[in-house]
Amino acid sequence: MSQRWRAVGVLAGALFLVNVVARLIIRFGFDGDDTTAADRVSLGMFVVLGLILAVVAFVWSRHRPVAGWAADVTAAVGVALALTVFVGPLLVGRNPFGDGAGMFFAQIWLYLAATGIGVLLGYLLAVALGLDHRSQSLKRYAETKAAKPRKPVRR
Repeated sequence: MSQRWRAVGVLAGALFLVNVVARLIIRFGFDGDDTTAADRVSLGMFVVLGLILAVVAFVWSRHRPVAGWAADVTAAVGVALALTVFVGPLLVGRNPFGDGAGMFFAQIWLYLAATGIGVLLGYLLAVALGLDHRSQSLKRYAETKAAKPRKPVRR
């Protein structure tokens, strides 16, 4: 059980670290008035978050049922989102609510969209390739049934 929570914590930490790196790049790498560069870095951050979760969903779906790994991914994304929204701005000297409620909630929706799309793509790729836990279980079941000889019906 502690191994499971360790994996969730590492995933949440990695997702938060991506956000911190993006914030530091925006803060120190570009002029404060250059919103185009900040938007590009933010877009890159969301793409990286989606790719990380696509890989995690693909790998975890191969070995565990959806209900098990989806709960872990949801917990990790929830913790990372809370850290990103409330702690991330403080690390670069900004107020989490400084840009207004619209920007605050837009950040939450964009984060959830990027992570959701990433998880969905990773899982759908595993299903399409027949590598997910359910497909493998059905494959083993079919092989077991095919290996047993048929019982003749007596009349």
